[in-house]
Amino acid sequence: MIDIAVVGLGKMGLSHLSMIRAHPDVNLVGVCDATGYLLSILNKYTGIETYKDLGKMLDQARPQALIVATPTHLHADMIRAAFDRGIHVFCEKPLVIDPAEGEELARIAVERGLVTQVGYHNRFVESFREAHRLVDLGTIGPVATALAEAYGPVVLRPSGHTWRSQRATGGGCLYDYAAHPLNLLTWMLGSPSGVSGSQLTQIFSAQIDDAVASTLHYPGGTAQIIANWSDESQRKMTTKLTLWGPHGRIYADRQEIQVYLRDTAPPVAGYEPGWNVRYTTDLTEAPWFYLRGEEYSVQLDAFVTRVASGQVRGENDFTSAAATDRVIALIGEDSAREASRLTPAGATMAAPPAPEGRLTAAWRALRGRN
Repeated sequence: MIDIAVVGLGKMGLSHLSMIRAHPDVNLVGVCDATGYLLSILNKYTGIETYKDLGKMLDQARPQALIVATPTHLHADMIRAAFDRGIHVFCEKPLVIDPAEGEELARIAVERGLVTQVGYHNRFVESFREAHRLVDLGTIGPVATALAEAYGPVVLRPSGHTWRSQRATGGGCLYDYAAHPLNLLTWMLGSPSGVSGSQLTQIFSAQIDDAVASTLHYPGGTAQIIANWSDESQRKMTTKLTLWGPHGRIYADRQEIQVYLRDTAPPVAGYEPGWNVRYTTDLTEAPWFYLRGEEYSVQLDAFVTRVASGQVRGENDFTSAAATDRVIALIGEDSAREASRLTPAGATMAAPPAPEGRLTAAWRALRGRN
């Protein structure tokens, strides 16, 4: 049995709590949150040990692993607190605001032999996993063009002040939505050599972006990223990935993978020239517990399995998540340059997005890390 604790009881924290508590190989030893009322209700009706102070929970409950499901700007200090006690960490995405800090945390984890994972759940969706397998096999040849998309109805009117409506706390469509397809791109194609034409667009929000568009450059081609969390035509978040190569095309979303192969494509078992369709339901094995999608359960099971075996390197570890954070930062910096270039001389641009470099400096100063 693996002793696990959870910090943060928002939407994702409650989801992780429900799933991990049902895992047959996990013993839930504590839950931490700042909301006392929520903790008292949870303790009263479940008997779970609850804490308002993370350090106290880590010292008294002594978990082997910690699930961090708090706002992004709180991640780094909580991860360090766990690392200092030799505790493995599963953290919600994105990893941190400052990509340099993410790379540092990834290095520390490897040096100390600690298992890490970040909640980019799409890597555990079987249609995307199949797309990754086919790309690795060279089924469509070297990918020359890619399109990664994410749409959903999160912000449909001027919103109040939550951590998601503030750039400094890790909110905005770039951090919250675009991070998912960006992570799929870094998984499929690796890190880009650069980005250009980036636009962070405000639709309803006053301080952060509601839509993202950018071009990622690779040695053999380009990838487009488009994300919009103010799209009310979508009932819930929809993530899509399309890849083109000399031998065909791959399209994948949560429900299915569509593969078109030319006659020149190398043979792959189960695929033939022309259109091929595989459905996620046919590719996916039933998890031990279903709450909101098999991939959420599967990613937690992968983390538990790696902790049990001491497998430091693995799917969605901090090293791979830091690569995605770096692309997020590149898009933020490029969007600021684009906005400056497109703003007429003497004009004032409304609520310009802050370059990541200035954001990082301000954030370090706020936390007392110069």
